[in-house]
Amino acid sequence: MLSFRRSTPPAIETERLSLRLPEIGDHAAWSLLRRNGEAFLRPWEPTWSIDHFSRRSFRNRVYWAWRAREEGKALALFLIRNDDRSLIGAITLDNIRRGPSQSAQVGYWVGPRYARQGYMREALGAVVTHAFVDLDLSRIEAACLPENTASRALLEGSDFSYEGRALAYLQINGRWRDHVLYARIRADRESADRESADRESADRESADREVEARAAREAESP
Repeated sequence: MLSFRRSTPPAIETERLSLRLPEIGDHAAWSLLRRNGEAFLRPWEPTWSIDHFSRRSFRNRVYWAWRAREEGKALALFLIRNDDRSLIGAITLDNIRRGPSQSAQVGYWVGPRYARQGYMREALGAVVTHAFVDLDLSRIEAACLPENTASRALLEGSDFSYEGRALAYLQINGRWRDHVLYARIRADRESADRESADRESADRESADREVEARAAREAESP
């Protein structure tokens, strides 16, 4: 049986949450949260495997999370609500690149009963701070579906800047889908061209949103 107790790292604490690595004993809570939120989560995620909920599959997830942390490649954390110790979601800092890049990608999900209560904003802020201060990263990237207004609002409200649209970026729910790209840069490492870049980013976002709105209107037309 896997045991990580001796080397368990401290959790990242926020006002309402503890962010920690997953453990084998989390399987039942994780499985229940994902099953209850299946209709809410599936439209935004890659196709779930046949054994998505199995104990073996979850064990592999836990093993990967601990090994990736030890190797400095990723930081996969569960969101534990302090009030009742409930597992409410997860956030992962993945694809950590060192050297000239000093960057990573962030992804997240939350159970539907805990959505739109500020939990993920709290978690994202804490993970970004940890990435910049403790991991010495300079850039955090994120991507989401254009129609995922909740995720876009979260990123924009967390000081992520819109950077453009990537075609056929990921397979989501069985289909290759475009994604909108965001990034947050550490303040002391921002480019000298930031003001010009911000203007270009705003222009791209405005143009992309017009394309999305036009496509939506055409889809609704008889």
